[in-house]
Amino acid sequence: MKEIRPHIVIFFILGVLLLLLPIALFFPDSGWTIGNQKLKFLSLEHFANPPVQEKKDITNILENIDTTMVADNIDSLVKYNGKSTGDLGEPSGDITHDKTLLKELQFNEKGKENLFRFFEILSDCASLKKKISILHYGDSQIEGDRMTSYIRQKIQLQFGGYGPGLIPATNVYNTFTFKQRYSDHWTRYTAFGGEKLISRKYGALASASRFTPEYDLNDSTFVLDSLPLKTAWIEISPSKIAYSRARKFNHVRLHYNDCVSPTRLRVYNNDALIHEEELITDGKQHTFSLSFPGTPEKLKYEFSGKISPNICGFSLEGDYGVQVANIAMRGSSGTVFNRIKNSTLKPMYHELNTQLVIMQFGGNSVIYFKDSSDVTSYANWFKSQIKTVQKTMPGSMVVVIGPSDMSKLEDGIYTTYPFLPYCTEEMKRVSLECGAAFWNLYAAMGGQNSMPSWVEQGLAGKDYIHFTNKGAKFASQMFYNSFISQYIKWKSEKK
Repeated sequence: MKEIRPHIVIFFILGVLLLLLPIALFFPDSGWTIGNQKLKFLSLEHFANPPVQEKKDITNILENIDTTMVADNIDSLVKYNGKSTGDLGEPSGDITHDKTLLKELQFNEKGKENLFRFFEILSDCASLKKKISILHYGDSQIEGDRMTSYIRQKIQLQFGGYGPGLIPATNVYNTFTFKQRYSDHWTRYTAFGGEKLISRKYGALASASRFTPEYDLNDSTFVLDSLPLKTAWIEISPSKIAYSRARKFNHVRLHYNDCVSPTRLRVYNNDALIHEEELITDGKQHTFSLSFPGTPEKLKYEFSGKISPNICGFSLEGDYGVQVANIAMRGSSGTVFNRIKNSTLKPMYHELNTQLVIMQFGGNSVIYFKDSSDVTSYANWFKSQIKTVQKTMPGSMVVVIGPSDMSKLEDGIYTTYPFLPYCTEEMKRVSLECGAAFWNLYAAMGGQNSMPSWVEQGLAGKDYIHFTNKGAKFASQMFYNSFISQYIKWKSEKK
């Protein structure tokens, strides 16, 4: 093998640099677009003075966030007669004190009126032994009960309530809050992605599951008797690693609709048959409830029929207090509520006694904005979604949580997406116009280019978009601090 002398290597490197020099001198900083591809080249300025990754100092933000918790203290059919004692729901109390460096809830006079009406209901919930629901909708930032699980625990400690609340019929996201298994026969339909229901009868979760396809009963060629009888099951258990309040529940409600053919439901507890029911076949939204003396260990719901109803979800609850549901919609921008048949959404909202809807969106749109008009269009479309929720459940409060800081990689540097700050301002504008409240998660994190600091401290993932579990706790506590701070102000002004 011929030895390559050092001076030849040096001359080769110098030659390559000389060839690249004209490109570096004349190649535009913005690059060249060829077809759908953009070509960029390192400029002499970037070579001489390479950009430095900006990192926001978030020390003060994190030092003032305490994520520790206060510990808690038909005749032939089988009919279940068990019931609860009615005592599961008492609040344990929690630390409620004002915090510094808060990014407060923002609202106008109309929003203030709506928020204070909700505080009135919330404060009396446990003492009157009533049950109310908070529905936390969001994109993948809350997937798997991240953020919601922490917020739920804090609210239930303070105001009462047990159980994870509303859960999907067939859960597809990893979660530590509950356990669920189901047979292979189920297909999940969603209003925000994947397979869609022709009927749009999704219910409050914007998703439903079926063990048979939808059939057109008006089709002259359709013959019910030709269909085989099918059986499918869903099994639900409490999780031993859930937050303490979510770990206990003694009421289970099944939500279903579009039942148009005889369907037998059998319920097993620890593999023992405890109840049989014929579901109502009028096609409307219905709820089937069971209550227990304590938390059931393993509930199995077995469905048999030729045409599946839409199983819209289950609600795992205590006797009274606040139920806080996690409703994650991967890839969604929150523009789904108009796609849900109101005849199924409204009854579920009323059945759950929904008093607060949290809408945490924006992140999935930020990456596609090309100019400010795109942002304004999205905000106005999002406004129509807020109005749909308010019209569906008159008197309920809506709180919008804007997107977190998100970074894109440019020239080796992670920077905030250019239209993200404007998106938060536009989402705030439409929220206030609707009488909703707005919480600026982006600003709470530290604002422009704060995400790299969150990543560096293990609070966000290497995608520079999603929180880690630890980061979700910090973000959740910041939101709860703002929420409870406003509650304390209302309480003190009321006296």
